[in-house]
Amino acid sequence: MSDEQNPPKPAFTAHLNGSGGDIKGWVVVDTLYNGLAMGGTRMTAGVTEEEVADLARDMTQKFTLAGLPIGGAKAGIVSEGGDREQTFRTFGRTVKPLLHGGIHLGIDMGVTPADRAVFFDEAGYDPRYRLGAPDMPIDWRTYYEPLIDCTGHGVGVAAVTALGASGRKEAARVVVQGFGAVGRAVARFLEERGHIVVGVADVQGTISADRLPVADLMAVTDEFGRIDRSRLPQHVTVSNRPDAWLDIDADLLILAAQKHAINSENVHRLRAGLIVEGANIASSPEAKEKLAASGATLVPGVIANIGGAASAALAVTRVVPFDLPADERKAWVFDWVGDRVRRNTLDLLEIAASRAGDPLPELLAARGKERR
Repeated sequence: MSDEQNPPKPAFTAHLNGSGGDIKGWVVVDTLYNGLAMGGTRMTAGVTEEEVADLARDMTQKFTLAGLPIGGAKAGIVSEGGDREQTFRTFGRTVKPLLHGGIHLGIDMGVTPADRAVFFDEAGYDPRYRLGAPDMPIDWRTYYEPLIDCTGHGVGVAAVTALGASGRKEAARVVVQGFGAVGRAVARFLEERGHIVVGVADVQGTISADRLPVADLMAVTDEFGRIDRSRLPQHVTVSNRPDAWLDIDADLLILAAQKHAINSENVHRLRAGLIVEGANIASSPEAKEKLAASGATLVPGVIANIGGAASAALAVTRVVPFDLPADERKAWVFDWVGDRVRRNTLDLLEIAASRAGDPLPELLAARGKERR
């Protein structure tokens, strides 16, 4: 049985019931590195402890591959309606000991920067200050918010790196599944480099054409990634089938939405030869095995979608040169992420070409030795 199907147990799991209010959730710390770990906070109606543990394991792998001196963690809150601010105030009170003890929790699906500000405030937590580390000279929002497109940048770098490694010279036909912040940033990145976006899927269905104008689509998309069908450009095809994106003829598929978008039930329908995960756990273990057997190439999210996590970890671990002017600091982070993604993508593809089986464990082992 593979490590993915039978992973090591996490360092610890905290079951959250609330302090001064009721919530249901978990914080899973998969690994600690020098007493530190970090990851986002997810709030959905169906989130489970198992899902949070899988996501925390992903964070460990991302930081190992990137060479960052921090462990992986994740938080999950079951969304049950009610007063949103009170939910996050209760969450902040409950996880206060973890935040102040070296477990940095950020944002993930269903949680906004405004929500994070609420639970940071309720916990009295400020990432600028930590015992044994130099103070950050700027506040968290000033540092982090200009980096919103960094995840999409990394996913785009992974895609063009893999396309280049395959020897492809001509423009690729691209489908982007998910048009939130990551999907939009990847679509723009690829279009700027001459590739052709032929399909985009959001929660309402799929939009396709021989060439979709990315800027026009972005102009009619809301903050949650929903495209306004009443304002679409002419000559596009619209399908309300949730999985119509699987049937579009494309060379490259970007997965930038939900968990297990590619799974054992639909993997046979894929038409793209290259799949890049821009979302967490975007392909099931069974789908990955079938993709490898079919000859398709998959760049996993632990390599491709590190931008947001790495941006935060670079600050928490004080690696970022904070003395740079804001624009130069942003460029430094984007370049750092791009360099790590490019190197890991090339090395993964080299291992995959040299032997059968999943190349990721070998790459993780090599990066783990480098980090030590």
